[in-house]
Amino acid sequence: MAGNSQRRNRRTSNKKGMQVGSGGQRRRGLEGKGPTPPASARKGHKKNRVANAQARQAAVRRPAPRRGGAKGTSEMVVGRNPVYEALRDGVPATTLYVQQYIDNDERVREALQLAGQRGNINLMEAPRPELDRMTNGLNHQGLVLQVPPYEYAHPEDLTAAAYDNGEDPLIVALDGVTDPRNLGAIVRSVSAFGGHGVVVPERRAAGMTAGAWKSSAGTAARTPVSRVTNLTRALEGYQKAGITVVGLAADGEHTVQDLEALGGPVVIVIGSEGKGLGRLVGETCDYRVRIPMPGGAESLNAGVAAGIVLYETARRRA
Repeated sequence: MAGNSQRRNRRTSNKKGMQVGSGGQRRRGLEGKGPTPPASARKGHKKNRVANAQARQAAVRRPAPRRGGAKGTSEMVVGRNPVYEALRDGVPATTLYVQQYIDNDERVREALQLAGQRGNINLMEAPRPELDRMTNGLNHQGLVLQVPPYEYAHPEDLTAAAYDNGEDPLIVALDGVTDPRNLGAIVRSVSAFGGHGVVVPERRAAGMTAGAWKSSAGTAARTPVSRVTNLTRALEGYQKAGITVVGLAADGEHTVQDLEALGGPVVIVIGSEGKGLGRLVGETCDYRVRIPMPGGAESLNAGVAAGIVLYETARRRA
């Protein structure tokens, strides 16, 4: 009997207290885990990796919130012919100043008629000394047109507009283009070939003056221009957003008709006619392209060069 008691004690000596039930764990373990998730949601599956890659790409391409850019400075257009032409070409204006007792010739009458047709331009009569003061003694011939500051877009506004339309961004950036007429002509070409805007630096570059607006033939009203403090940094920002930066250079490694990157999201950088692209801007570009010129010309006017590259880009996207 004693031996049996010892054996019973050995069998129970390994127990560590009260024995509890499974608490339903075994029953839950036998239950099903629901329908099998799709392949794109199963970790490690090929379709899951593809879906994750597409999500990352969409996150990179998603347009940022629109944030307005800087404003330019107000401008005066002086003289009878310049004022008439500015009004005829749709240059924005707030006030037309007319000299008291001015000779009412044909140009004055036409300018007053155009200003009246606009309906949003104030007509102010002022003595000649006041107009002399306003124009710093320029030969105003009795007519002065006040042009409001141009409202520049933010660089991200241009890409956001493209994505809103379901299109790849097509942007032109200018490096060292100082002639407002060239800027206006480029704005016109960007509009003609379906581009989404122009980027210009603040310093040593033309801005959206009345002359640029006139050269744009009214397209500046629907083609935004962005002004940036540092062009290289703006280009790097576009690159981080998945946009290819292509610089136009006479010694470019690629020809414009052979570069397939023009068919996707792209920023085309155009330098001045004399100096071309600056060193830092040129080094930032992903590609440098040239326009073949069998005639032997060393360079093209910036506006003409922009039109050629924009045409080739639009052709690839058609």
